[in-house]
Amino acid sequence: MKKTGGVLTRQDLLELLKGQPPLLAGFVNLEEQLQPNGIDLTVREISAFSSRGNLTETNEGRELSKTTLLVFDAHGGVDLLPGAYLITFNEIVSLPSDIMALARPRSSLNRCGVSMHSAVWDAGYSGRSQSMLVVYNTHGFRLHRNARVMQLVFMYTTRDVGQGYSGRYQNENI
Repeated sequence: MKKTGGVLTRQDLLELLKGQPPLLAGFVNLEEQLQPNGIDLTVREISAFSSRGNLTETNEGRELSKTTLLVFDAHGGVDLLPGAYLITFNEIVSLPSDIMALARPRSSLNRCGVSMHSAVWDAGYSGRSQSMLVVYNTHGFRLHRNARVMQLVFMYTTRDVGQGYSGRYQNENI
């Protein structure tokens, strides 16, 4: 029986991963990524910000910052100086209209002086999302392709939202 308004457990997630579309697809290693209360997302690409952005009171004035893709070296890593970066995840998320998600950085990042920042993942969203990684450590940080950086925590909404997310980022990066 589904509980409304609660955080999904490992067992709930396993059931939803069998759905069509699955809650998440494109895993690197599901056994390692599946946690008691969420799923770890992994690094597909990392980009540096190369221009300023702009937000106004309406979406017509929105201008996203341009980015420059960073290249992983022969060992699959990239050295990052202190600053902000845009991470694109491997996993494709497909949220039904009664499930939303919040993301938190893995604690290992925090212990290295690095954090992840993300917005709300609205019910009905589908896509290969992006989040911001910030290196606060003055010595920098080395990040590898497919590293687990963020845990996505899923929650049932108190009711089906009906019309789910339909904004600019729907079906992004697929």
